Amino acid sequence: MRRIEIRPGFYRDSVSLMQVSQRAGVGIDGALVAMATPLNVELAIQMGFVLPPTSPNDLIIAIDAPNQESLSHAFDVVEEVLEEQLRKSREQSLESGITPARTLGRTQGAGIALISVPGEFAFIDAVDALENDMNVMIFSDNVTVQDEILLKDIALSRDLLVMGPDCGTAIIGGVGLGFANVVSPGSVGIIAASGTGAQHLTTLLDHAGVGISHCIGLGGRDLSSAVAGRSAKQALALLEADEHTDLIVFVSKPAAAEVAESLQNVAHAMKKKVIFGLLGSTGSDITETAEKVLDEIGVTDRPWVNEVATAGSTGSTGGSLRALFAGGTLCDEAMLIASKRTRVPIFSNIPLEKEWLLDPFGPATSHAFIDFGDDAMTVGRAHPMIDSKLRIERLAKEVNDPSCGVILMDVVLGHGATSTPGEELSAAISESSKPIFISLIGTTLDPQNFERQKAILAQAGARVFLSNAYATHAALDALGVPR
Repeated sequence: MRRIEIRPGFYRDSVSLMQVSQRAGVGIDGALVAMATPLNVELAIQMGFVLPPTSPNDLIIAIDAPNQESLSHAFDVVEEVLEEQLRKSREQSLESGITPARTLGRTQGAGIALISVPGEFAFIDAVDALENDMNVMIFSDNVTVQDEILLKDIALSRDLLVMGPDCGTAIIGGVGLGFANVVSPGSVGIIAASGTGAQHLTTLLDHAGVGISHCIGLGGRDLSSAVAGRSAKQALALLEADEHTDLIVFVSKPAAAEVAESLQNVAHAMKKKVIFGLLGSTGSDITETAEKVLDEIGVTDRPWVNEVATAGSTGSTGGSLRALFAGGTLCDEAMLIASKRTRVPIFSNIPLEKEWLLDPFGPATSHAFIDFGDDAMTVGRAHPMIDSKLRIERLAKEVNDPSCGVILMDVVLGHGATSTPGEELSAAISESSKPIFISLIGTTLDPQNFERQKAILAQAGARVFLSNAYATHAALDALGVPR
């Protein structure tokens, strides 16, 4: 049974609506709670719904359920969650005296505007914020490269910063924005062209007792040849001038070679030391980057090293490695490690080489790494850090696939992520006779309770690591791949 409602002018940000869809979708065939952007309208049509004329400022609530009872229950859940979110928003506004961002910029000198609107409208809001002397973090995607360049040029002319578009993680002055972990304050400043890469680096440092001053996100395209590191260079200048930052660390997915070189030239001329951790054939993995930071400041504690000795040995299982990731950068990192050690193709929906492209919805017969957070996998679905349904389904298939020898996964904690990641995965993990290796990305202060999640995953039978690189090496060890 299907039912659809359109609520004109009922705007909610995408992260909030992902959480609504997740909670409403339990026990039914399909749920879409999203703004009526062209992409979401097309998705609703593909689900079999007939829509009246809409605008991107309208809310779509589309439910497909097996019977009337479950259909009504799903709509009740949508109402409850939307009302709960509105209530919390009002309470926070009353407690903090929050007023609209533009008003804050004009009257109270607010420093940052966080923009999470349909991509085609993000440019206008970002210009408005910049003209009112606010730095900008653009969570939205689907902003054109040309608009991104223009925004960053406007920001530079006003000595401001644009983080994004498609910037999912930042921590500014101890305040997490987007998907961020709760980390201790300190004097290490981080610049990241990578969301989960930033989360992994900040959490590794936190486990070693090292805090950060700021984590500045750049968005996924800033280090491309077209954008040429505009925000990266501005971020370097800002952290160079920041009195709370003593050491700067730069982490990213593989960058355009000429952009990486120009950033290193800028860094060499700075008074503060900059450590680069650029993933790629000649770069460092994120754990190695964290260890460089610890070496620089004289910290010897590396708690992830102890986990290798306690992980135990599985012997050589044979078969293929199947990696099911929520974090794109973590998937990239694991593929680089696996490719270097195995010296065979690593197939993926975000492949290192074009000819290694894999259909993420189809079967695999060799080493296969799937990024469930890739745009093509999240059309009409919540990000896997919020909703693990697709990963759980794929995990069950790999458990029963005789060609699969070992399974590798990540679990990312922090604000914005599901509150029960271990509980959601534990049943599928416990049914596996194959070794499962998990990198658990989080801190002891995260709302999910790091130690509880670690215990749940371990009790289900997974081998849990703080380091994604160490988890990947352990999975390859289990396959019998030589180091």
